[in-house]
This record gives sequence, structure tokens and C-alpha cells, in this order.
Amino acid sequence: MRRVRNLLILPMVCACLPATAHATQSASLHAAFTPERLGQGTALTLSVQTSAPAGGVPSPLTALDLGYPSDLGVTVGGLGLATCSPTAIEAFGAKGCSAESRMGYGSALAEIPIGPEIVEETARVTIVRAPIQEGHLALLFYLEALTPVAAYIVFPGLLLPGPATNDETVHFNVPVVPSLPGAPNVSVVQLTATIGPRGLTYYEHVRGKIIAYHPKGVLLPNHCPRGGFRFTASLAFEDGSHTSVSTTVHCPGRRQEKGRTASAGSSVPADDLTG
Repeated sequence: MRRVRNLLILPMVCACLPATAHATQSASLHAAFTPERLGQGTALTLSVQTSAPAGGVPSPLTALDLGYPSDLGVTVGGLGLATCSPTAIEAFGAKGCSAESRMGYGSALAEIPIGPEIVEETARVTIVRAPIQEGHLALLFYLEALTPVAAYIVFPGLLLPGPATNDETVHFNVPVVPSLPGAPNVSVVQLTATIGPRGLTYYEHVRGKIIAYHPKGVLLPNHCPRGGFRFTASLAFEDGSHTSVSTTVHCPGRRQEKGRTASAGSSVPADDLTG
């Protein structure tokens, strides 16, 4: 289902065991629409970041649930007209998927403690639509690491009904990525994903010609929901801990308010990032 390669290959430090232990994780969530126009297509950007006290490395992320209002037109804005199989993307990367299967892009940042050092690995993300699973829309996140070494990760997402009648959730299983023998697994500490038309070009046949066009993207409703557009993220970690975070994108023209984040089950105030 997925191919996982080590994100970090550092032969000069193989004998060095990590000196940094995982601690209680906290998380932050950012959400934004570009542009913010009710009744129009837009790009939705969600960014989740994890951190540990005293500059430590968080425990590796193993599952992520992203919740969003069901009146957002994620599935009706012309995104993901085709599908890409896990086999194709594992064998050929993003180029193995048709242009019409691509739904967006993003980036990821991973960390691992090696002795007294924390080594970072960056990756770019391609989001494609996968074949329907048990009646649910499915996604694939393809992570292509750029530095310090080339590496590739594929992990699936599934769109499911949310805990409330007006919510939906995308559930992601995040694969455990080993690093060096005796060292902790790689921690994904930041994941940013933009679903929408920016950077996407689709093609259609019109009167015998192939015409390029940009899909509409995520469709904003004609009316803003009461209190704005609320997004949530629930995270599970390899050490068995869980945390959750929420943020709200307020209606265009309305004054921004304060959001709230949650750390290890306890809520604390935090500035809301609404783009």
C-alpha cells in the first residue's frame, strides 16, 4: 500500500544514540482560504504543527483527523476528476498520476534527535485522489523528501462523517518511518496542505481539441456559517498520547477573534490564525 524509505541516512553518526527523549506534545492549527469570496471557488490551506517542551522532538505522529464544515464544497468543485492508485504512485511517484487526479500540494517537515543534534528533513507534498474505499472518497499524500537525502513516503486519507451532523473528517494513517538503528522513528512535526486550483491544470476534449483549464477548487457556500468556518485536528502519537486543536476562519469582513488550542487533552488560549 505504501513505500517507506528512511528519511535520514547519516553513516557518520550511526553509533550515536539520541540523547533527546520524547515529551508531552502540543499542537497548533492554521486554516485559510485564498481567495475569501463566498459562493466562489477557493484554495483551502491547512497547516498542523507539533512541538515538545524545552525544544525537544515530539513523539512520531501516527494518525491525524482533520475536521471541517460539511457545507464546504470539497467534493463538488471539480477537483479530482480522475483517481490514482497507490501502486502507480509508489512505482512512479506523482508523475505516475494523471493531472486530473491531483487535488493540491503542500510541504512537510520532519525531525529526529541524533545524539545532541536535531536533524531536519523537508519534503514536498502532492495530494491526489485515490479510488473510492467502501463508499468513501479517498486521498493519497505523496511526500518527496528534498534534503538532506531523497526519500519517498505515501500515506492514505479517507473522508468520513464527522462527530457532528454538520462536520466531515479526513482521517490519515501516518506511516512510522524508521531512521537509524537504535534511534527513534522520524517525527513529522509540520504538515501543510493546500487543496484547490492553485498550481493545478486539467485538460478536457472540446470539439476535437484538448483544452487546458483550472478547476474551481473548494466551493465556499453562499452564506457564512454562524461563528465562521471551524476546523479541528486530532492527533495520535507513537507514545500513545493524543491531543487536539481547533481554529476558526471568520467570515470576510468580520473582525478576527481568539481561537483555542489543546495540548494533551487540556485547552489553553492561543492566537487564531485565519489568513
